[in-house]
Amino acid sequence: MARFFFVSQGKTALINADGTGLRFLEFNVPNQATWQPADFFSDGRRVLFLSMEPRRDGPGRPFEEYYTQTPTHLWIYDLDSGSLKEIATRDRMAPFYTPQLLLNDERILMQVVRNKVGQTFSMNLDGTDAREFTHAGEGLPYGLSLSPDKRRVAWHIAGPAGYQIWTGDVTGGQRVKIAAQAGHLYFGPTWSPDGNWLAYQDCQPGTDPGHDWSDVCVSRPDGSEQRALTQGGAMWFAATYGNSQNRGGGSNIVAWTHDNAILFPRRLPGAKVPWEFQAQRPDTDHFNRDFKPDLARGGTEICRLDPRDHSLTHLTDSEPAVWDFRASESSDGRWIVFCRAATGDVPAVWVMDADGRNPRQITKGPGDCGVDHPRWLPVAAQR
Repeated sequence: MARFFFVSQGKTALINADGTGLRFLEFNVPNQATWQPADFFSDGRRVLFLSMEPRRDGPGRPFEEYYTQTPTHLWIYDLDSGSLKEIATRDRMAPFYTPQLLLNDERILMQVVRNKVGQTFSMNLDGTDAREFTHAGEGLPYGLSLSPDKRRVAWHIAGPAGYQIWTGDVTGGQRVKIAAQAGHLYFGPTWSPDGNWLAYQDCQPGTDPGHDWSDVCVSRPDGSEQRALTQGGAMWFAATYGNSQNRGGGSNIVAWTHDNAILFPRRLPGAKVPWEFQAQRPDTDHFNRDFKPDLARGGTEICRLDPRDHSLTHLTDSEPAVWDFRASESSDGRWIVFCRAATGDVPAVWVMDADGRNPRQITKGPGDCGVDHPRWLPVAAQR
């Protein structure tokens, strides 16, 4: 049976695709406020986890002054034995480490933030032998994706010249600029399963400062054959949900299917999110929005997009409209998991057949507190 993780109230849960077998992972480690899975090792049994201590908050302080000053910890968790081992403790360069990509079972790409400057390093799992993958001052790199042959990495970087898409080899060398244009925010590159394409998003912050919407684009890994597959901000980009007491969010990215199609949350005609971005005030929480459900309308639907002929298949439908997002296909290609939230409500996690049939709600979390970030386990970890 296919299984997936999801996150609820800072805890990680594991559940079967049919809704059975729910269990929350309990980590007996003091002073850790949140836990989330990051990546899988090749055996599918061991999972890389990130935990974070209570945030070093302060009233009115800018986001970068407290969030990246909060200590994080990395762990290897064994799904079968329940063992937990902390890694990346040697030669630590800063309190804030976040795992970006497992290159293999021995080496990892890690984001390290020092003096408010983010940089990616390649290092051994224990933290030793750190080598620069990106360079200090060129921007904050994230959204890393490893090519199917494990020879190249794609990422976007938020720097002085804006958000750009790059690829490079696993050392950070042999770089190729994929997408970079003034007035465009390029985001979230992901490799197609056959390795022949990169999919990413294009947002235009000049007219959309809240990054609510984007368009789906593809390119060859050498930067050629770039084309936009949608127009007019068709994809929901900055997912924002909940109400004034319980809010949440996080960027949406496209997801490939096993047969090289793309899943994305498509904007319904006239849709407007209930959380309105406030461009005129300082950003102190990396959210910077006001809840205005009376102005909200419409929603989103999960669609399957074929990059070869641009054909579009609607996989979800709802009346009244809701906000469907974070869709991904199971490792065996049988199911799609996604989140669904009504306007002003927290999301539940849903599963449907890969063709959109038989949609069913799996869980909304303990006490209907909401869930997010579903992630399928690899085939090797299915039981």
